[in-house]
Amino acid sequence: MTANPKYKVLIVCTGNTCRSAMAKGILRKVAEERKLNNLEIYSAGTGAMAGMPATDYAIAAAAHWDIDISGHRSTALTPELIKNSNLILAMAPEHADTILSYDRATISKLHLFKGFPLSYERSQAGVDDPIGGSLEQYNQTFLELDEITRNIFPQIIKLSRADD
Repeated sequence: MTANPKYKVLIVCTGNTCRSAMAKGILRKVAEERKLNNLEIYSAGTGAMAGMPATDYAIAAAAHWDIDISGHRSTALTPELIKNSNLILAMAPEHADTILSYDRATISKLHLFKGFPLSYERSQAGVDDPIGGSLEQYNQTFLELDEITRNIFPQIIKLSRADD
């Protein structure tokens, strides 16, 4: 029996130290809970400085729900990451626009995190950036990301199996 090929999910925000870092941690935990091992989950930022840790509040918010993102390091978005992904989830329309500026053909695999599985439309709502906010704001963002992730996860599973 051969192993399933990895289905690559890329989550994109601005600095890759808050929203996408937390969402990556949540998605990995949900995949682990459901014993789904064919996902590779990445995150990147449209304005990220490579190698930056997640913010202290992002780490604290995730840790409160037993998700450890303390080892996270930011990654700058590249055309290669976009090309090699099967599914791209952007936190806000401006991130999706940046992704499309690299390659318009990515529209078929690009979605807003809140809008998934609907096709991307610029009018869809994004996830607010908690950067510079209080721990309470980070906790609220974490809870929003967790709820969205758990709601969209069955569709991600379906897509990952469709590529088998």
